[in-house]
Amino acid sequence: MKKIFTILTLAALLFSPAFAQAKTILRTVEGIVVKVSDGDTINVRDARGTKLKVRLYGIDAPETEKSSKKTGLVSKPGQPYGEQAFRTLEGLIHHKKVTVEVMDKDRYNRLVAVVWLAEKNINQEMVAEGYAWAYKQYLDTPSVSEFTRLEEQARRKRRGLWRQNNPQPPWEFRRFLNRSKHNGGMLTGRTRSS
Repeated sequence: MKKIFTILTLAALLFSPAFAQAKTILRTVEGIVVKVSDGDTINVRDARGTKLKVRLYGIDAPETEKSSKKTGLVSKPGQPYGEQAFRTLEGLIHHKKVTVEVMDKDRYNRLVAVVWLAEKNINQEMVAEGYAWAYKQYLDTPSVSEFTRLEEQARRKRRGLWRQNNPQPPWEFRRFLNRSKHNGGMLTGRTRSS
């Protein structure tokens, strides 16, 4: 009985969040930010001239409105503060030299990375300024506490999107859009004004 208890205790310790490993940096790239797509996605051109699409690790910014290039019509609605998140990120790093610490690749073939402007962690900056949520489901254990602390601080100070009473997280907004697409395209439910 004592042996089983010891094994279970060791297993619990090894698999607990306190002992979880941090994500490792797969590679580091330096380059110039040539495009900001929205509040959490950028394009970086490296020294060889290769353009890399980068999704900022550990954050999720409000969605921006998307328009058809052919017709000019709105093809996907945006969220409150989506445009402000985009403009904030653009103001911080567009046309600037950044260091990209690649952590992963997502299902859209984007590099998932921490982006640094000199000594400033841009991912954390977006959360601290209230223009992105800490994307907890994708954060590793050492990072989740810092990102969560920054989000809670932005909420308390009512920065950025936290000026709203009950902001809708982007992952819920995307789920709503996907459901409405499958229900004949009728957008029902939560809107910008609700």
